[in-house]
Amino acid sequence: MPPIPEVLTVGETMALVVPARAEPLESAVDFRVEPGGAESNVAAHLAALGRRAAWAGAVGDDPLGRRLLAQLDALGVDTAWARCDAAAPTGVYFKDPGDGVHYYRAGSAASRLGADAVGGLPVAGARLLHLSGITPALSVRCDELVDALFDAAAAAGVPVSFDVNHRPALWPSRAAAAERLLELARRARFVFVGRDEAEALWATGTAESVRELLPEPAQLIVKDGAVGATEFSDGAPAAHVPATPTTAVEVVGAGDAFAAGWIAAWLDDADAEARLSAGHARAVLTIAGTSDVPREERNEE
Repeated sequence: MPPIPEVLTVGETMALVVPARAEPLESAVDFRVEPGGAESNVAAHLAALGRRAAWAGAVGDDPLGRRLLAQLDALGVDTAWARCDAAAPTGVYFKDPGDGVHYYRAGSAASRLGADAVGGLPVAGARLLHLSGITPALSVRCDELVDALFDAAAAAGVPVSFDVNHRPALWPSRAAAAERLLELARRARFVFVGRDEAEALWATGTAESVRELLPEPAQLIVKDGAVGATEFSDGAPAAHVPATPTTAVEVVGAGDAFAAGWIAAWLDDADAEARLSAGHARAVLTIAGTSDVPREERNEE
């Protein structure tokens, strides 16, 4: 039996196809294929920071799925609790540097995960369970999975960190996303959300108004792009740390990197300013390149 991880992440990982250089997808010639997914990105960044992190989810029992598991293993992520589904494919998405991403994930292996998967996961004993708002939007079964994970963590006394990660294309309407993501955020101990993301969902224009809407989390982290990030903690004044100036190549994945940096600092009992600074430091590594996890930190050529 593998050791219980410090941080367990659960969600979808897809095959990310990205130009080898920062150039448009339409005209690029050389590409890389690597793991991409909010929760596995967090686990990979945590592993790079020397933490024991596991990713649990499902990929297809296909060449892409096996490739992703091998790549995550090489990054130091524990995939012992990941499943290979012979009846569904691995999801795929393409990153178009500077112009967003294109997803091909309908009917993926991850979308078939349900609440029955929770019993086999090492929730109890972990120091933290990390989830995102992408998973409940993938399918009805995945929505049930998220509720079951929150319930299992509560029963074991394990805190949950939740990245709102609103993906409009996955939801039937903005109203449906706003209601469900707010409900889940209110159940978490730590919540990460972009200021603009919160405004689009809940019409909250400032970090302070997000906190008024979400008083329940012990720590609420509101990110505001190049401006910086603000942390609201129970019983303490709000902390704000400006973003680290950098030339942005691609911002997709930066939120996952930020969350990992913050979580690693929390595991080390750092204070709010140090947690935010650690988040910014990690995000910069992703913003400066096209990969969700910086290439220089991989155990591969």
